[in-house]
Amino acid sequence: MIPVICVDGPSGSGKGTLSQRLSEALGFKLLDSGALYRVVGFAASQQGVAWDDEPAVAAVARSLNVEFIASNLGVRVLYLGSDVTDEVRSVQGAEGASAVAALPSVRDALLSRQRELAVAPGLVADGRDMGTVVFPAAGLKIFLEASALARAQRRQSQLQLQDEDVSLPRLLEAIEARDTRDRTRSVSPLVPAQDAVVVDSTDMTADAVFDRVMSLVAKKGIVHCDD
Repeated sequence: MIPVICVDGPSGSGKGTLSQRLSEALGFKLLDSGALYRVVGFAASQQGVAWDDEPAVAAVARSLNVEFIASNLGVRVLYLGSDVTDEVRSVQGAEGASAVAALPSVRDALLSRQRELAVAPGLVADGRDMGTVVFPAAGLKIFLEASALARAQRRQSQLQLQDEDVSLPRLLEAIEARDTRDRTRSVSPLVPAQDAVVVDSTDMTADAVFDRVMSLVAKKGIVHCDD
């Protein structure tokens, strides 16, 4: 079987950073499932489709032309060949992702595409339901969490680097609202898989989180298929 490491958790917990570092260290492919939903929301807006129009959004998801490119600036997102990373990583992009991810037919449209990415030598899957729905048989499942305030502060720092001035109270309110929506939705709610290891990154550095998870990778015996 192809080894799969799932990294689930709420927005701002550090899933993206951890997943990219794991991918690079192990030589595994990387799936940024959150970006898939962000692109669906972005593409729907570009096509004049309302985020709550489930049939139309599902059609957008099924025909999505998206590509992820690793770079020294992180994972870049291409939609129809154009770099839309900043747009989909914005506050509006996050709101769109959360809205369309709550639609069952949209999740169904993207499920098979995500599973097709589990190829040799292995996959690191970053998302919210990777361990519970997409890859329930994954060899290692991490649920990375952090306090809402810590996540809002991290997000504010990221946006400031993009010259976006967003107040901390506004970000905190948006994150708490999104948490409620993600944790209470009827389809694939944001919860740890029963066999997931929960890691709280609130007071941990990115290096400490990475070292903790790499120790779990070693304990589980997850290595390259050709090693």
